[in-house]
Amino acid sequence: MEAFASALDKISGFVWGPPLLILLVGTGIFLTARLAFIQVRLLPYSLRQVFSRKHDKKADGDISQFQALMTAMAATVGVGNIVGVAGAVATGGPGAIFWMWLAGFFGMATKYGEAILAVKYRVKDSQGQMAGGPMYYLEHGLKQKWLGVLFAIFGAFAAFGIGNGTQSKAVADVMASTFNVPHWATGIGLVLFGALVILGGIKSIGKVTAFFVPIMALFYFIAGLIVVVLNFDLVPGAFALIFKDAFTGQAIAGGAIGTVIRFGVARGLFSNEAGLGSAPIAAAAARTDMPGRQALISMTQVLFDTLIICSITGVTIVMSNKWQEGIATGSLTAEAFGSFLGSAGPIVVAIGLIFFATSTILGWSYYGEKCFQYLFPNHKAVFTYRVIFVLFIFVGSVISLEAVWALADVLNGLMAIPNLIGLLGLSGVIVMETKRFQAKIKEEKEAERLGKSSAVDTTTK
Repeated sequence: MEAFASALDKISGFVWGPPLLILLVGTGIFLTARLAFIQVRLLPYSLRQVFSRKHDKKADGDISQFQALMTAMAATVGVGNIVGVAGAVATGGPGAIFWMWLAGFFGMATKYGEAILAVKYRVKDSQGQMAGGPMYYLEHGLKQKWLGVLFAIFGAFAAFGIGNGTQSKAVADVMASTFNVPHWATGIGLVLFGALVILGGIKSIGKVTAFFVPIMALFYFIAGLIVVVLNFDLVPGAFALIFKDAFTGQAIAGGAIGTVIRFGVARGLFSNEAGLGSAPIAAAAARTDMPGRQALISMTQVLFDTLIICSITGVTIVMSNKWQEGIATGSLTAEAFGSFLGSAGPIVVAIGLIFFATSTILGWSYYGEKCFQYLFPNHKAVFTYRVIFVLFIFVGSVISLEAVWALADVLNGLMAIPNLIGLLGLSGVIVMETKRFQAKIKEEKEAERLGKSSAVDTTTK
């Protein structure tokens, strides 16, 4: 088993190597250029849409636009935001954070493109619910069903690793080390919580994540903000080091700039999942009048995940200088927060990790289910998948299955390949839908202007 796990680790290193990272970032750069920096031009509008209920009340879909965003956020914001970022800084140096930001910036365009295709090519299943994602736009848009089948196979199995076992194991470990709770007890608690939410399907998941995710993100953000405000004198130096090391790599042995870039980009993309093809599955469930509207909302997911939450972790670690002390990756963020908040620091990080990892289980249960449904479009089979997924939460919390996690990591990377082929092949459709939606925005603004003018005229009379 150890030899098998070792072999999978090598395969994972190859799959997640420079070719895939270049393809992921390259796709983001390509879409950014074709969409004329949409992540900058329409960011204010997209942020307003996040909290708007104006357009999704009567549109087709299973959950609100906000719930779809929170479901995707739930799946994305996980252990990677705490442990993954710590690993990037520890291995790649402070400069890795800059490349993480850059990957996140271009990843916003990728996430936009994924969501616009997911909504455009979504279908209604036998239960009257929406089903969408890469498998559907690969089949109906690109006309390559075999690529959709490949994506669905990779996604259905990868969900048990990235979105289940690794997350429940992280929660069980931190509950044991911080609060002395046995692994089996945490496992049972997670199974019960998971069963209550996951077995109810996307409407249940959407309601819980819409409540759960903003609270957990705000909790971690406020904790990080307290650290920054109370130690503001360290902030300029931390940012100066991040930018300097990004182009020199001097913080690590040999000044290996390639290592800095690789770990920054890899951890950034692994955290926000831009290009992976997972988030558009949630976007397809949203009640929305046009694909472009939900795409703009989905785009903000990368902003919140990488450019805000991951930044809190990274900047705090750099400010603390703990990254230079050879501390284990799993403990580095807790040590960094502890250097500023005392004994409360590790507890803050532990609570954040528990929230993040638990939410990831909810989001990825839906991703895996939809991939499985594409392969086996039977309601009973889908419910069986949910039950197995919930039971596996306990397995992950009490048993260390390195081979399973390594296999899931490989499948996770393989998901991106058919998805990126779809994004590049259908980039013309993305541009066309964007132009159509921009015309709609102009109509809305004109109608709003005329409405205000009419109200002023009525008041004057």
